[in-house]
Amino acid sequence: MTHDIRYASNPEAVKNYNTQELRDEFLIQNLFKNDSMEWVYSHYDRFMVAGVVPIKKAVVLETIDPLKANYFLERRELGIINIGGSGMVTVDGTDYHLENKEALYLGQGNKKVTFSSKSGSQPAKYYLNSTPAHKAFPNKKIGINDVEVVELGAPETANARTLRKYIVNSVVDVCQLQMGMTSLKSGSVWNTMPAHVHDRRMEVYFYFEVPENQAVCHFMGQTDETRHIWMANNEAVISPPWSIHSGSGTSNYSFIWGMAGENLDYGDMDVCSPNELR
Repeated sequence: MTHDIRYASNPEAVKNYNTQELRDEFLIQNLFKNDSMEWVYSHYDRFMVAGVVPIKKAVVLETIDPLKANYFLERRELGIINIGGSGMVTVDGTDYHLENKEALYLGQGNKKVTFSSKSGSQPAKYYLNSTPAHKAFPNKKIGINDVEVVELGAPETANARTLRKYIVNSVVDVCQLQMGMTSLKSGSVWNTMPAHVHDRRMEVYFYFEVPENQAVCHFMGQTDETRHIWMANNEAVISPPWSIHSGSGTSNYSFIWGMAGENLDYGDMDVCSPNELR
């Protein structure tokens, strides 16, 4: 278990960041290391991000010092999406089998959580989001057929995409965590366009299924003062409440979005038309 802490940034200060400073503050790299768990703890809504790839052994979810907790989920909830091979998450003696693109929600109070793979040659690859919790809700597996599916965009605007809502309050009872997945169709590259902000919530985007030698340009910042970060496969980016979160790739790709904050209203957003961005 390792961790990195990211502090909140004032938008006025971010206007003066150079490329490396932007990347240091918001980009999350090297999430997946074999047989270990890499956490990033953000001071935006105390949101936490990690990856775990069990190869030779099961990996145990342990608390980290910033939580000041006896165990990781003492005051937290956890969302898990498997983007790798077949795996199993064992929670206080109960096994949950997760295939590729299946998810698991764990509520506050679960004490012993372990992650394993069915095969070390085709390991599971778990992407984790965690937020503070005020109430214990039941654990729930969300299969690929359990999600809410929304078709968005159009080929004419290069943003035809399929959005799948995994951990949202219409699918599973949660305190504040929300997670889902968006996949761009062949020939489309723009996500979350028209762009928007929601000052009541922060967000983290995790880009994956980015083809080899391709990249995604993630756009952030206030609507009248945007910035960009070039991102590779299996990298994540923190999006503050005051920032847009949109991207365009050199190929189609997928990303997992995770949110936390003031409410669970997925449609709570302030949209900005493309011609209004600066």
